[in-house]
Amino acid sequence: MTEQRMPVVNVIIAGVGGQGSILTSHLLAEAALKGGLGAKLAETFGAATRGGSVFAQLRLGQAWAPMIREDTADVVVSVEPVEGLRVASTYLKPGGWALFNTHPWYPVDVTVGRAAYPALAEIAQAMSQLGARLITLDATALAIRAGDARASNSVLLGGLFALSILPIQESCLFEAMQDRWPARLVAINQKAYHLGFEAVKQAMRETA
Repeated sequence: MTEQRMPVVNVIIAGVGGQGSILTSHLLAEAALKGGLGAKLAETFGAATRGGSVFAQLRLGQAWAPMIREDTADVVVSVEPVEGLRVASTYLKPGGWALFNTHPWYPVDVTVGRAAYPALAEIAQAMSQLGARLITLDATALAIRAGDARASNSVLLGGLFALSILPIQESCLFEAMQDRWPARLVAINQKAYHLGFEAVKQAMRETA
């Protein structure tokens, strides 16, 4: 299928090692390709495979390079709120969307009492100062409702599609899920997707 010409949409998916951020970015890229769109992907890993900072840069459309320039991301999706703030402060454009899971992943310094984890209200205030349009949801709790806490990334994908900024049909995403997972996991992740989609649509209605 030939690539369609369209404006480039810059998406960042952030988290920490072990949360599935990279897998999620690959799934989204596969969905874009199934829809005949260009997709450029770049990945950044922290010092630790599990627990270190991880984020993926995904450019959808006729992009020449995979890297997103600072202050040009249309949306930052984060499985972990502090990591989302860290990445958004560098890459998110003014007025861009920030979609954050509220469930924290505490670093070692916090768990042993050497550092404090910021309150969600502090993170929200910082995002407001960046000019971001922030939506938060407990993606982990919704994933558990869907049947597996690991499906929190699919909850966030549902929320991302609910923003209506992606030039991808959800059927392409579901096809990519079917290519990657057995039927039981596809069912869980599609349910998680729908829960995230509805949660974000409701949040947008409440703030309209």
